[in-house]
Order: sequence, then structure tokens, then C-alpha cells
Amino acid sequence: MTAPIGPVILFDDDHYMYVLQDRAFAEAWWEMPDEYACGFDALARPLLMTGEPHKVVLELSGDEPADADLRRLVADHYQRFLHGQAPPRAAVLSEFVAGLPVEDS
Repeated sequence: MTAPIGPVILFDDDHYMYVLQDRAFAEAWWEMPDEYACGFDALARPLLMTGEPHKVVLELSGDEPADADLRRLVADHYQRFLHGQAPPRAAVLSEFVAGLPVEDS
């Protein structure tokens, strides 16, 4: 299986979304694996997070894209946390992902 392609889109246990530039940045940035609910790479392939606090590892959990799941979770995030803002509406996945706000610190 290949490595996740960035950016990676991660959701915590409250379903708050984090868009992180790549796998290495995400692994260094994310602290607690038990706060992770689900995630996807830029191709909408599901991600698995393993490891210990401050030593997490992200890997693909499958090669099949889950585009509809990613879009649904992003829409839920916008509805719950970004009142008055709309998620990207692009039909093409790469444009949809490019429209998401990336964390830079």
C-alpha cells in the first residue's frame, strides 16, 4: 500500500476537522491518538492512526476512495463549527480538497 498523499484531513472525537499539509506534519502535530476519530488523504482514502501520545503514525487503511464520506464529514464540520460558511462545492475531488482551510501551525 502506498503512503497517504497530502493534505490529510483528520477529524477528532468531536468531529472537528483539521486539514494538515502532509503526513509528516500531521504526525508531528497530532498529540493523542485516542482523540482521533477518522481521516482521509487528498485522494479521499481512509486513514488509520496508531501509536502512543506524541508518537502517532498515519497510514492508509485501504486503497478505495471514500469521497462521499469525506464530503459528508466536511459538510457536518462546516454546519457545526463554521456557522455562516459553506464547504467547497467543487465536483472534482482535488478542487474540493484544495478549497479546504489548511492548518499551518
